[in-house]
Amino acid sequence: MNKLMLLGIALFLFLYGGINYYIGLRGWQNLGSHISFLNNKVYWIVIGLIASAYIVSMLLSSYIPSVVLNSLNIVGSYWMGIIFYLILLLPIIDLIRFLNSKISFIPRNINETANLSIIIAMVVIVCLSGLMVYGTWSARSPKVTKYDLNVNKPQGDLKALKIIMVSDIHLGFVVDNKRLTVMVNKINELKPDIVLIPGDIIDSSLEPFVKQNMSDNFKRLKSKYGVYACLGNHDEMGRSVEDVVKTFNACGINVLRDKAILINNSFYVIGRDDISQETQTKIKRKDLSDIIKDLDKSRPLILMDHQPRDFADTQKNEIDLQVSGHTHRGQLFPANLITNLIFEIDYGYLKKNNSNFIVSSGYGTWGPPIRIGSRSEIVEINLDFKK
Repeated sequence: MNKLMLLGIALFLFLYGGINYYIGLRGWQNLGSHISFLNNKVYWIVIGLIASAYIVSMLLSSYIPSVVLNSLNIVGSYWMGIIFYLILLLPIIDLIRFLNSKISFIPRNINETANLSIIIAMVVIVCLSGLMVYGTWSARSPKVTKYDLNVNKPQGDLKALKIIMVSDIHLGFVVDNKRLTVMVNKINELKPDIVLIPGDIIDSSLEPFVKQNMSDNFKRLKSKYGVYACLGNHDEMGRSVEDVVKTFNACGINVLRDKAILINNSFYVIGRDDISQETQTKIKRKDLSDIIKDLDKSRPLILMDHQPRDFADTQKNEIDLQVSGHTHRGQLFPANLITNLIFEIDYGYLKKNNSNFIVSSGYGTWGPPIRIGSRSEIVEINLDFKK
């Protein structure tokens, strides 16, 4: 482990510890100090255990029993979501208090209420609890988003194509095999011609995928032309990519790595390695022009690229449809405002000349197992091949 990595870890722990201390201190000042039976030492021990739950589960995943590991993951993941909103909320409360101490705009009878701190703390707790409940429902209640598109490339007997696209599943300890079962059942109900998965099938480890026999669930997927995927940044993160690809292929997921395949002698499906591999492995992914140079451009070209980037390159190479994910549509409001600034389109549909682009908010979650301002989704794309 080099010095730069050690410095990065130390900086993260310092910032994360500082944030948790600030949140814990505000909690004690507004609530704990007013409740006689709440012990200060016990309070801080509980805060420390909750704050370290996710980190411990990541570092010691191979040594902790599954039941304990799952509990640590769930507690730690929800705590990340709570931290996110407390970081936004607590400084605003502190700022209001500071401004009120200078210009006294809060009525005195309210400001001098003996239980004001407890009231504020309870309001915050109720609001956060409501957000967690709603966010959990939003993350676990996938909607089907439908797009009807025309591709001006008639293909003989193939008049139309129903594509079911699902991205960013993030299978692991939180998005587990039960959630995968719901996804597979829903996709089968939609009766797809082909299933496309543009990256991030797994979250941070292949271990839950294997231990929970998730491969058996993927084998249940039914479609006329099969299941195809490209790799996302999480699929390539901190593990042997060859093992990941081998595991996916064994359960019927055809992984396309900078490769194109002709389906039914009618249309091409192209899969690109994620652009993040260039920083992780120092190996540059193939140019799109090289991947498709020998293809028959008179046939529809459908591209899977995990991150919604390089749209100009997609246009230049006359791709008819690009499907992407990665953004989660921010997952937690107001993070969607940031993803909207980073990407040309962070969610939904865009057409540029003859190229169509669809970006999904994804099926699973990363970090906090909640969605605020975005929904878990499965995408149905109906392609019509007519002039």
